[in-house]
Amino acid sequence: MTAFKTIKGVPVKTISGDRAGASFEGQLYYDSDGVGIFKFVGALAAGTWASGGALNTARGGLGSAGIQTAGLAFGGGDPDRAQTEEYNGSTWSEQNDLNTARRTLAGFGLQTAALATGGTPSGAATELYDGTSWTEVNDLNSARRYLAGSGIQTSGLATGGNSTPTALNESWDGTSWTEVGDLNTGRTSLANCGTSNTSAIAVGGANNELWNGTSWTEVNDLNSARTEIGGAGSATAGLICGTTVNTEIWDGTSWTEVNNLAIAHTSLAATGTNTLALAFGSNGAPGNSATEEWTQAHAIKTIDLS
Repeated sequence: MTAFKTIKGVPVKTISGDRAGASFEGQLYYDSDGVGIFKFVGALAAGTWASGGALNTARGGLGSAGIQTAGLAFGGGDPDRAQTEEYNGSTWSEQNDLNTARRTLAGFGLQTAALATGGTPSGAATELYDGTSWTEVNDLNSARRYLAGSGIQTSGLATGGNSTPTALNESWDGTSWTEVGDLNTGRTSLANCGTSNTSAIAVGGANNELWNGTSWTEVNDLNSARTEIGGAGSATAGLICGTTVNTEIWDGTSWTEVNNLAIAHTSLAATGTNTLALAFGSNGAPGNSATEEWTQAHAIKTIDLS
């Protein structure tokens, strides 16, 4: 019998437990937790939404940051709010408020290192969160609301916005905002998917554009064009949801419709990745407190040779 090493040029790895994720996709490994147990990591299975813990304060038009098990929700309305809440994977807990109450703002970063900017009525105000409290820092150059944000606390983007759609785009370096290349098509109530100020996709309306750190390029559209959406993930692996129940994932080239939200959140917030995401909040009177958790795992096949 031909050995695996002879065929592949490498021996079978020994790893403890399940190892899903893109870096393991298509790999065979020996699970040291079992006896005679080999596992193969297949492609992503169909993802699903599940109910999570409700926000303490129902609202829409809020900002977001973090990951599925460590999320952050801040601001929102109507009326304009300053509330900040942290998610631990099951429940939300109230934390210190923003210095400036506002809705229709943008946010990005992590639960312990986040940024909030723009919104109604503050327009240009920017604040940083350190896991405990918010600190006011340098304002946007162009005040706006209904904008999109993406990145980390030291490297991000604030894109589009305003009641009359704008194409403005600003880059954050951890200290200040700099106006950079505009969108090809101005738009409002959009979402960004991205991890830095050099890589993002701006999504919403009938056009989607990809940012390379210098300029925007039009790419394939959503299957269901809409605004007032939430975005998660990166420029090569993104997720968009909201306004309708539709959810779509981005693979760097095109959008694919996947399983729907339980309810149609309008002006919701989203954060996380395209395989582990959070969606929460919604407009209305007085708003919606519902949270949904998106999970799309790799299929793992067990081969028992014991």
